[in-house]
Amino acid sequence: MTKILFVITASDHWTLADGTPQPAGFWAEEAIGPYQVFKEAGYEIAAATPGGVPPTADALSLTAEFNGGEEGAERMRTALREATELAQPLRIEDVTIDDYDAVFYPGGWGPMEDLPDNAESGKLLTDWLASGKVVSLVCHGPAALLATIGPDGTSPFSGYRLTGLSNAEEKLNGLADRAKWLLQDRLVSDLKVDYREAEPFTPHVEVDRNLYTGQNPYSAVPLAQEVVKALS
Repeated sequence: MTKILFVITASDHWTLADGTPQPAGFWAEEAIGPYQVFKEAGYEIAAATPGGVPPTADALSLTAEFNGGEEGAERMRTALREATELAQPLRIEDVTIDDYDAVFYPGGWGPMEDLPDNAESGKLLTDWLASGKVVSLVCHGPAALLATIGPDGTSPFSGYRLTGLSNAEEKLNGLADRAKWLLQDRLVSDLKVDYREAEPFTPHVEVDRNLYTGQNPYSAVPLAQEVVKALS
C-alpha cells in the first residue's frame, strides 16, 4: 500500500518581529484537504513533528470565516478529529524514508517558527530529495526547506522551480509588516530557488523533478492531486 508521511509543525505560535507570539499552528485546510485526497486514493498516512509533539491546528483555520460559514467550519473540525493519524505523530528523527512513498508538509504560520532551522527536518528533506521520491510542501510549508542550507550556504534545493506563500499574500494576511522575515524573500535570497507565483489566493502548483509545491491554502488539494498522479 502507498504510504504518505505528513511532516507537521509542532509550534502553536509564530514569533513576530516585536517578540509578540502570534497564535498559530498548522492550517487545517492544508492538512485535511490533502489528507482526504490521499485517503480516497487508498493511501496509508502517518505523521511526524519535531519531538513527536501532537500538532496544533491554527484556531483561525477552524472558524466560520475561513470555512465558508459555520457549517463548513463544523465539517472541518469533524474531519480534523477523524484524522487520528495526524494527532499521533512520530518524532522526525525516528522516520525511515524507506517506509514511505512521499512526504507532505502542510503550511500555516507554525512552520515559520520551528521548521526553518530544524536540523532533523532538513536532513529528512535532503535525503528524500536524493532518493527520487516525491517531496511536497504547501503555503508556508516550504519554510522547512531553509533547514537544508549547509554551512557553505548551499542547498540541494537551490535552483529548483517552486512556489510558496507570496509576499503579496502575507500582506493581505495582515502580518507582513510585523514579521521578522517573509517566506518568498528568503526562498529567493537564501535558498536561491526559481520562485514562481500566481495571483494572490488562487490555486497554483509547481512541479520540478520530484519537488511538488503549492502556493497557498487553495493550492493544497490540487497539489495533493498532482502527488497522487505522480504515484499512480
